Amino acid sequence: MTHVPFETTLLVRDTCLCLAAQRAARALARRFDDALRPLDLTNGQFSLLMSLNRPKPPPMGPVAQLLAMDRTTLTAALKPLERRGLVEIRIDPDDRRGRLLALTEEGRKLLAAAVPIWKLHHAEIERRLHAPDLLRAELATLSSLDR
Repeated sequence: MTHVPFETTLLVRDTCLCLAAQRAARALARRFDDALRPLDLTNGQFSLLMSLNRPKPPPMGPVAQLLAMDRTTLTAALKPLERRGLVEIRIDPDDRRGRLLALTEEGRKLLAAAVPIWKLHHAEIERRLHAPDLLRAELATLSSLDR
């Protein structure tokens, strides 16, 4: 029988970047989910709505890339927002096979209500960090590992 020593478990617990990133991501997600709950939004939905807040409706590909999602996951994430009337999925007039993603007026209103909540909680979290700009840069480096 193969055996991994308990010391290895402790090593992974104390040094694994993947585990540390997962734990931090879950803690941040819970924090923002709690903050946005009065608006019936999750942190992921907030990020998705924010990614659509552009002068012109973006195609699915760039939105999926920005959110580090595949198109199938993005489509699934859009469905509840579309049902709520927050997002419209339009046919791209330049390529009828493509889809453009647009915030509705209701989506814009909800996003406008969510932004002050996000700003407040984001500022509180940043105050607890020693070097938030450095953290953002390091996270960007990690995000680019799969490219």
